[in-house]
Amino acid sequence: MTEKLALVTGASRGLGFAMAEALAPEYHIVAVARTTGALEELDDRIKAKGGAATLAPMDITNVDAMAQLCRSIHDRWGKVDIWVHAAVHGAPLTPAGHIDQKDWAKSVAINVTSTGQLIPFLTPLLGADGQAVFFDDPRAGGKFFGSYGATKAAQIALARSWQAETTTTGPKVSILEPNGMPTGTRARFFPGEDRAPLSAPKDEAARLLSLL
Repeated sequence: MTEKLALVTGASRGLGFAMAEALAPEYHIVAVARTTGALEELDDRIKAKGGAATLAPMDITNVDAMAQLCRSIHDRWGKVDIWVHAAVHGAPLTPAGHIDQKDWAKSVAINVTSTGQLIPFLTPLLGADGQAVFFDDPRAGGKFFGSYGATKAAQIALARSWQAETTTTGPKVSILEPNGMPTGTRARFFPGEDRAPLSAPKDEAARLLSLL
């Protein structure tokens, strides 16, 4: 098929939502997230722009579901032109000595383990000409950011290894650093922050796509 395909994991809110909307209608969007209502809102936005989307309301930590999704993409489209990985778990801020083990396990599962599962699934679909996009957030080592910072850093370390390994063979792996945005995750990290100076997700999506 000649239709270009963009897979967006973590497409239900924030930057993932904005990136999916910005990529349409140039790409058919496969939007992955757990929140069905938010995906339906994204679908409405995409259709309003003349685009089309396939909604995949699933948990990226469910390895069997993600394997089936990638197989379905292969059977229908044969490839992925761009994969935007925006799924993340922002665990509540806490001293390292008080990390909640359920939050820690969830952070590892979403931010690290799922990435290590998805890269092997997506590598053959992206091929030599596709592109994968990750978003860095250099808070590792910061006070109270133990769960989020450590697992996000591990995710990006894995992406950097993949990037170094595919420099001459493809796919192209891009690691971008977004500016601060008024997202729900940031609100949990910085309650009471003045949100006026922050970048709107749609503006940040446009800026980041211009760098690719």
